[in-house]
Amino acid sequence: MRTDEFIRALAADGARPVVPIERWLTGALLSGIALSTMLFLAALHTRQDIMQAVYAPAFCFKLIVTISLAATAAFLLSDAARPMPRIRWQRALLLAPALLAAGVIFELVTVPAHSWPARLMGHNAAHCLSLIPLLAIAPAACLLAALRRGAPAHPALAGAIAGLVSSAVGATLYALTCPDDSALFVATWYSIAIIAVTAASAYLGSRILRW
Repeated sequence: MRTDEFIRALAADGARPVVPIERWLTGALLSGIALSTMLFLAALHTRQDIMQAVYAPAFCFKLIVTISLAATAAFLLSDAARPMPRIRWQRALLLAPALLAAGVIFELVTVPAHSWPARLMGHNAAHCLSLIPLLAIAPAACLLAALRRGAPAHPALAGAIAGLVSSAVGATLYALTCPDDSALFVATWYSIAIIAVTAASAYLGSRILRW
């Protein structure tokens, strides 16, 4: 390419409006949530006692934990997409684990020991391990695609954060159909599913977010 053509190409490229990465990530997250919600409505349903469950502290606590995880992890997405990330919000990720740990301690203190194994195993562990990852696929795909428009300094970490947000979204939706509200159950099976999605997304991020 001749020098004048190269200059014209650069000028044309510079004239294009630059879309902030935050806008891409927000759009991707909202799109992913919408797609997962559609899948939930098409393939699953809310638990039959949902109208009574919304007044139950254990059910509300479960939703608070999953929503707080999704929200605090989402704050890290913008930094993860940058080549020189700013150090912000990391401590916020401790909120959901701290809440869950407090819930487990409260349950161990207030519930007889002979009930612990039944509460931990619940009735839907297999569903939990399969449906949370399933509901996390759409948000993870959308967020990974949006992250490709950035320049993550640490691709695997960026992928892991996308997976953490996505699995928390999946866990929130799954919580609406899951009849197991025990903090012991959530701390065990929800956590395993979330860790699995986060690890898989970290691997994908290390492969597709390189630059």
